[in-house]
Amino acid sequence: MSITITPQALAWFKKDWGFKSGDFIRFFVRYGGGTSLHKSYSMGISKTEPNEIALSSTVEGMTFFFEQDDMWFIEDKSMTVDFNEALEEITFSFQ
Repeated sequence: MSITITPQALAWFKKDWGFKSGDFIRFFVRYGGGTSLHKSYSMGISKTEPNEIALSSTVEGMTFFFEQDDMWFIEDKSMTVDFNEALEEITFSFQ
């Protein structure tokens, strides 16, 4: 299991969300929407201090992470976070 942040996604996080070195960015489960893994749940993103990090990746000093309570969502898979330029939004893929 791992979290991969593509250079395009990282640039978007820095430009549009203002994320910078030292920030903690949480990926969390929210009800509604859907992904390739779960039809009724999607990913949320928030800048917040961690409580119980279960999985993380640090890129340019920014720590992207899942809390232990949300690990069921990725089902022991690795997640890639990318940016879709045509849709101007972050995308998540799981392998």
